[in-house]
Amino acid sequence: MAPRRTTVQGMGILAGKKIVVTGVLTDASLAFGVAQLAQREGATVVLTGAGRALSLTQRTARRLDTPVEVFEFDVTVGEHIESVRSSVAATLGTVDGVVHSIGFAPEACLGDDFLAAQWPDVAIAMQISAYSLKTLVDAFLPLMTSGSSIVGMDFDNTVAWPAYNWMGVAKSALESTSRYLAKELGPRGIRCNLIAAGPIKTMAAKSIPGFQTFEDSWTQRAPLGWDVKDTEPVSRACIALLSDWFPATTGEIIHVDGGYHAVGA
Repeated sequence: MAPRRTTVQGMGILAGKKIVVTGVLTDASLAFGVAQLAQREGATVVLTGAGRALSLTQRTARRLDTPVEVFEFDVTVGEHIESVRSSVAATLGTVDGVVHSIGFAPEACLGDDFLAAQWPDVAIAMQISAYSLKTLVDAFLPLMTSGSSIVGMDFDNTVAWPAYNWMGVAKSALESTSRYLAKELGPRGIRCNLIAAGPIKTMAAKSIPGFQTFEDSWTQRAPLGWDVKDTEPVSRACIALLSDWFPATTGEIIHVDGGYHAVGA
């Protein structure tokens, strides 16, 4: 007979875990929702921020249930890899989970003219939005042990979206990077997965021309419906992947979009 499993009342599914969350800008950020729910599920959380947005991350961090440390980590600055690792090690000791919620594309990479973007702008989009997943691994892998989890925020790119352009290409690169990291890190017992979220009204979304088109389309087609102001469904999925409840899932892309991706026009 298999041993009976019991649940301890008041213990969350991330109890005792230590999580690094990137990409918190405002309390509308997907990453903020993840950090908040991670705390409520028992995790100890630290945040990272970069450049001029660092002070914004620090202010927003005060809105979490429990005060957290915020460390500078610009994924385009090589020296930050070691400095953020040292800071996180001094605060947490080890790391059980890392949340990748980093993306950026210069204005030339978005809009109606796919051919307008030149390589210097595309290179920035690719480094910050895709290669940065590997950069996070460079920073935190030495602190991670078997059973750890990396979760990244994605957007479905099986089709070409209006105005999304080179950011869509970068998301395709992010997906491929995640698969290769899953292959590389699997023997260490570390999982790497992505969540393809539906459109959410974040600060990043405001930079996408015609975002209203995404909002209208999801409202009409998502079988379960979709609220562009509600980050909780995405947060819950992310917390599940950070937990021990998906021990044999890696290299996966989980859609949290109200079912939009499964329905044709």
